[in-house]
Amino acid sequence: MKPSKMYILLLAVCSTFTLFSQSRKLPTDTTLTTQHSVTINGTSISYTAETGTQPVWDENGNPIAALHYTYYTRNNIRNRSERPLLISFNGGPGSGSVWMHLAYTGPRILKIDDEGFPVLPYGFKENPYSVLDVTDIVYVNPVNTGYSRTIPETGKEVDRSKFFGINADVKYLAEWLNTFVTRHNRWNSPKYIIGESYGGTRVMGLSLELQNSQWMYLNGVIMVSPADYKVLRQDDPVGAALVLPYFTAAAWYHKALPADLQSKDLLDILPETENFTINTLIPALAKGGFLPLTEKEAIAQKMARLTGLTAKEILEHNLAVPTQYFWKSLLRDRGGFNIGRLDSRYLGIDKELAGTSPDYSAELTSWLHSFTPAINSYFQEELGFKTDIKYNMFGPVRPWDNSNDNTRDNLRQAMAQNPYLHVLTQSGYYDGATTYFNAKFTMWQVDPSGRMQDRFSFKGYRSGHMMYLRREDLKAANDDLRAFIQNTMSLGKPAKYERK
Repeated sequence: MKPSKMYILLLAVCSTFTLFSQSRKLPTDTTLTTQHSVTINGTSISYTAETGTQPVWDENGNPIAALHYTYYTRNNIRNRSERPLLISFNGGPGSGSVWMHLAYTGPRILKIDDEGFPVLPYGFKENPYSVLDVTDIVYVNPVNTGYSRTIPETGKEVDRSKFFGINADVKYLAEWLNTFVTRHNRWNSPKYIIGESYGGTRVMGLSLELQNSQWMYLNGVIMVSPADYKVLRQDDPVGAALVLPYFTAAAWYHKALPADLQSKDLLDILPETENFTINTLIPALAKGGFLPLTEKEAIAQKMARLTGLTAKEILEHNLAVPTQYFWKSLLRDRGGFNIGRLDSRYLGIDKELAGTSPDYSAELTSWLHSFTPAINSYFQEELGFKTDIKYNMFGPVRPWDNSNDNTRDNLRQAMAQNPYLHVLTQSGYYDGATTYFNAKFTMWQVDPSGRMQDRFSFKGYRSGHMMYLRREDLKAANDDLRAFIQNTMSLGKPAKYERK
């Protein structure tokens, strides 16, 4: 049974005394509920916000961690079983759920300018494009992110292997979600999981773990700027080549392409660089040092045209230009700035023009300007959740076990077993960390048979990793997400395959 609000307030007072006098920790299992309203697409919507902690238990039923979550439900819903539930994760691994919570799908967003840059005074405001009109949402902070923490046994070290690895992460989160869905009576609701960056790997894995271990079937998986480590950690021709379309997009944004390309719209030039990547660059890199010199030089000239770099630079890297070098070098002679890793619209200033990689990530430092004060004040001022626990924008989760990563095939198997399950991928063209073309490639590779391709969709946006920071893309991305949910609820439609 959930504690009353008065009990929570008394507990908060007691906890505050404890924090100052003994130790700094949150209650393991508690909730705080408040009432709010927001205007979405011109319609006023009242909603309930529940924020609190829920335990992670070990095999003996003892709490070993407390996960902090925030759960939004639209009020005055007659039949909650027909209303979707969107379960939201960010990535890292080690990142709190702050990013999509307070900038994308939630009822409140950052006070930033229309392109996503921080402005003073910091804070938050209503999100006129939130998907709360069509779905309830829960934002989950995995262990050591946000306010979530482990609970060590007395006199013992925390067993990090239970939390900090691809498979461990998926396993305990699926178990936690079973409890959450049961407590909130959402078993009959259409369910969706959304993950950003590493969260893409997380939700691919969760799609099958929820089905096979928790008997929980989903309607949709949404991957926002997904990190697929089958590509990102592979030093091979495919991984080296797939970044080229991103190079073209970033160079176009900074007006570094030849005049004939620069005069075209971005979406008119990307097909050329994508086709070149698949049909020419990957086969060329596969030949390695046995690629004929004349062919190598011709490819370097073509790449120079598509990237804003020189053919000499490209040849010096044997046609496989590292992204770090691109971020450092694209504008070296065009103002002397480096460009952002996660969003290459952002500019940085290094100590020296020389070098092969930027001194820092210009976009991330910009984002932390606005996100950190906003999320801390939001929980205190709007939701009334007060604690001395630090909100971990990035928490200590290293070392992280990346072994036995079968998440891509897990998603394929989950889709094969569940005819309801659809997948939406959303990416920004200027994301240089988890590039949009990597995301397309992942989508293509999930189902080698091609028999489920009608259940995949891809949406691209003219911004970076967090495309929703740009106001125009905030609206477009939420509209795309809203349409995806409404089109895949499958109410009244049997889950079965039919022979044609």
